[in-house]
Amino acid sequence: MNIATVGIDLAKTVFQLHGVDAQGRAVLRKQLRRDQMAPFFANLPPCLVGMEACGSAHFWARKLQGFGHMVKLMAPQFVKPYVKTNKNDAADAEAICEAVARPSMRFVPLKSAEQQAVLALHRARQGFVKARTAQANQICGLLAEYGIIIPQGIKHIADRLPDILEDADNELPGAFRLLLERLRAHLKVLDTQVGELDVQIQLWHRQSEASKKLAQIPGIGPITASALVASIGDARNFDNGRQLAAWLGLVPRQHSSGGKPTLLGISKRGDAYLRTLLIHGARAVIRVAQSKADQAGGWLAKVLARRNKNVAAVALANKNARIVWALLVRDRPYASTYPAQCGSTA
Repeated sequence: MNIATVGIDLAKTVFQLHGVDAQGRAVLRKQLRRDQMAPFFANLPPCLVGMEACGSAHFWARKLQGFGHMVKLMAPQFVKPYVKTNKNDAADAEAICEAVARPSMRFVPLKSAEQQAVLALHRARQGFVKARTAQANQICGLLAEYGIIIPQGIKHIADRLPDILEDADNELPGAFRLLLERLRAHLKVLDTQVGELDVQIQLWHRQSEASKKLAQIPGIGPITASALVASIGDARNFDNGRQLAAWLGLVPRQHSSGGKPTLLGISKRGDAYLRTLLIHGARAVIRVAQSKADQAGGWLAKVLARRNKNVAAVALANKNARIVWALLVRDRPYASTYPAQCGSTA
């Protein structure tokens, strides 16, 4: 049995395999339990292995690479068109096996264990931030029912809630005061969790030369820089900066036909977390740039003169994504005067 390509439909317990030889003939259709996966591939001659980029895909990719196999991950939406019949595990594995051999297929960069650990910190922090925001909104909503309005911002809740609880004239029932104490304590715990994860991310950022390099770009701080480095990995997987921007969903979506190009809003494909960080960072740059006279004639000022702030923020986020690619691929520090220097030396 000479197997050239194997497609694996990943699962928690039972894995479906589909293998073909060099001529594309099916030579393997097999189900394996989790504890059978490693022994099977350890005894299999090196071959091309394809998997969907889903839960545990990076773990299995690293493990199978250790056995000498060439492992490639694909986005599930790129595999779906190759499913020939009704959806089941066997059909999915066959589709993965066929898709991974296509020369035009786009593959997902393989993440190391360290990259996954950093991204886990970011995901946990994102969850705590979301829960903290929801808790703060709940406190404000409950107080509004008693005619007490707190301005927007978590800081206002921390500053005003103790006075509200001690005020005997606001006619708040005792049971409600006890509830507010409980919610206040929960909000404080969430805020502490966010702060502790921020410290961990900052520590990793200071140890990463690539992350420190990206943090020099206006609109990119330690949180965004560390998330970009951990998500992108080897920037040479992208041919140019525009491909990285497209991977982040920061380029126009097309709906063209008959030779007439039609560009719509941004595609919003890829990692929404990274895209959000880049756009929020761009908004901060715009807010500062509008108050600085020395940036009145710059590129950003020209964009703001003809488009609204939201469009300008996305444009700046797109530009920053391209700069990120250039810095990582060419291994050079950020220089705000780089275009001018190039012009003077030409």
